[in-house]
Amino acid sequence: MIDRIDIAKYSNIVVLTGAGISVPSGLKPFRGPGGLWNDIDILKYATVEALQRDPAGVWNFANYLREQVNLVKPNKAHFALAELENSLPSHKEFTLITQNVDELHQKAGNRKVVEYHGSINKTKCSNKKCHLQPYKDTHSSNEMPRCSLCSSPLRHDIILFGEDIPSDAQLRSSSALRKSDLFIAIGTSGTVYPAADFVTIARRLGATTILVNLEDIEEGGTMFQQVYLGNAEEILPELFGV
Repeated sequence: MIDRIDIAKYSNIVVLTGAGISVPSGLKPFRGPGGLWNDIDILKYATVEALQRDPAGVWNFANYLREQVNLVKPNKAHFALAELENSLPSHKEFTLITQNVDELHQKAGNRKVVEYHGSINKTKCSNKKCHLQPYKDTHSSNEMPRCSLCSSPLRHDIILFGEDIPSDAQLRSSSALRKSDLFIAIGTSGTVYPAADFVTIARRLGATTILVNLEDIEEGGTMFQQVYLGNAEEILPELFGV
């Protein structure tokens, strides 16, 4: 039996989601059983060094992710979060910070989404000095394109290992956390920094902290006041009463 959250008690809700929320949609997590990193060499395809060494290889790997993402649809957990946000009165704040790059939250109907690790369906120039702005791009091609402005290799707009989180995403997340009175982490191990600090920040500032995950977590787990273990597709509709 899951006790429904009394959402009316809270004015500033922050939700953090990880790969676990998208697994029921058919996407593999990065870590753990069935994870992408079990079969793919991270150092070869998902680091800054890999981008410098083999931009075409990085493009093809990310292009594979783009193809997989565009084959799936939001699940009940995504829709429950969208219903929660859209049911709130205008004077209440809601921020959804996602570590996922699949845009399934937006497809479900969430509006205030911080894409902490970028979006697989956007393309940008690999040259940091180039003025080309990231643009929406759902096209899948194994042939690496070149920038129309500077001819540098294009890349998917996702964060690689060794890259910093965009300053805008950091600022929006930090601002939301400082005001939060309810923090919910869903489908995330809570061990990847800097997002791993979120529950600590929220708890120390007095927010109610809740974890919804397939399994309990060790690092930072004691910072969660309520833990619900199981499938987010089943838990969230009950938790939010939607």
